[in-house]
Amino acid sequence: MKKVMFVCLGNICRSPMAEFVMKSLTDDFYIESRATSNWEHGNPIHEGTQKALTDHAIAYDLGKTSLQISDKDFAIFDYIIGMDASNVADLKKIAPKKYQDKIYQFMDKSVPDPWYTGDFEETYRLVQIGCKHWLERLEVENG
Repeated sequence: MKKVMFVCLGNICRSPMAEFVMKSLTDDFYIESRATSNWEHGNPIHEGTQKALTDHAIAYDLGKTSLQISDKDFAIFDYIIGMDASNVADLKKIAPKKYQDKIYQFMDKSVPDPWYTGDFEETYRLVQIGCKHWLERLEVENG
């Protein structure tokens, strides 16, 4: 089973939203999320993300807390998907050279961080679009 990881700055807004939206769309892949930073380490999913997921009937794990990506994650996961261009740049800086080809950007356009914008609904809309695109891509690439 291919392993997919979504990554944002703090792992409390965008990447857990993508994790649980993708899990709602498929059981064919192992899916998790992480942070590039340790700023929110151990904190739960942001209330705004929880509300957006609940409003759209997307199940999520109430026990999910922020985790920072590790060298082990780069080795284990097949696709490491940054939610914006800054996340991708950070991932490329911290990833061992042999895992650089596992790093992708979620969408051509960066997904705005609702921590700053306050617009969790817009983030949800973009995450939904992006997850459907990634699901199609993963299904094609992995038969």
